[in-house]
Amino acid sequence: MTSVAIVGAGLGGLMLARVLHVHGISSTIYEADASALARTQGGQLDIHVSDGQAAIASAQLTDQFRSIIHQGGAATRVLDSDGAVLFEEPDDNTNTRPEVLRGDLRRMLLESLPPATVRWGKKLVRIVSAGNGRHELTFADGSKVMTAMLVGADGAWSKVRPLLSNAAPEYTGITFIETYLSDVDTMHPAAARTVGTGAMYALSPGRAIAAHREADGILHAYAQLNVPVDWVGAIDFNDKAAVIAKVAAEFDGWAPELTALVRESDTLPVARMIHSLPGEHRWDRTPGVTLLGDAAHLMPPSGDGANLAMFDGAELAKAILAHPDNPELALAIYEEAMFRRSHAAAADAREVVDLCLGDRAPHGLVEFFQRPHGMS
Repeated sequence: MTSVAIVGAGLGGLMLARVLHVHGISSTIYEADASALARTQGGQLDIHVSDGQAAIASAQLTDQFRSIIHQGGAATRVLDSDGAVLFEEPDDNTNTRPEVLRGDLRRMLLESLPPATVRWGKKLVRIVSAGNGRHELTFADGSKVMTAMLVGADGAWSKVRPLLSNAAPEYTGITFIETYLSDVDTMHPAAARTVGTGAMYALSPGRAIAAHREADGILHAYAQLNVPVDWVGAIDFNDKAAVIAKVAAEFDGWAPELTALVRESDTLPVARMIHSLPGEHRWDRTPGVTLLGDAAHLMPPSGDGANLAMFDGAELAKAILAHPDNPELALAIYEEAMFRRSHAAAADAREVVDLCLGDRAPHGLVEFFQRPHGMS
């Protein structure tokens, strides 16, 4: 079996490498970041039984995963803009959708791999087809690698995707403004009480504030807005006071314990413009190369992205293991199944966005959570 070259050391790429490693197949991950600590890894993720946890089981890491679960973090509440609680569900400790920090999950996967698996500081700048499914990768440091199986696990702005598809991410009209509050029970008690022990969603049409309580007294929040590109471009995101004033103005009249999640940010707010690929993105089978995770099916955040990326990685590894002498068959089998699940997930993501920011917010999301199984 030919060694697999993976571009991107996110959750999906690491999961692919881990499942292959468990079964004795080597792979190399090429990552642009200088090290595992080069940048923060985002907030909490709820890991679903059917995909994320299934992938972790395939990687033989279930015990390690259980050790990083944020106990109590699966509690959920939905509020209106006045701060009234419309729905509340405690963490039942069943671990059907336990919360973990993305950084902890990534560290768990990194620590499960041989040290030389990830090549840090390898920013991909050029890919050239060498025929027969082989590709030559050139990195910013001048080094080159030839590979017979290339996997693009390099996220929204994938450098590998153009080998397969002309699709490019498009702005959805939604921007999240990310904030953090620290030592919240002492310094930000009203916001801490409002968020509770897990996730909080305060919603209205076109406007929302969502937050998670993380370990060590941290609230990680997002002000979510339906705004045009020009609205974002007109803000100097290096001027903390100006950003907070502009964003807080969008929530004029909201309960102060909710707007505190914007006004009292301990960090410089960061704009996260939400992009997506077409909901039914797919490509024709191209020898020697495939995609997983956001590189394949970028969609608005709905709780599925990280789960799908890890499941993609595990399922791709299983296909390779099942057909070690026929990599093209392995890739074809993987892709057809991936297209089906990602198309369904993209439709679900559009529904969740509409429930959170559409005309029926917040009551649409309350009804959604009251369905059997909710957002599991």
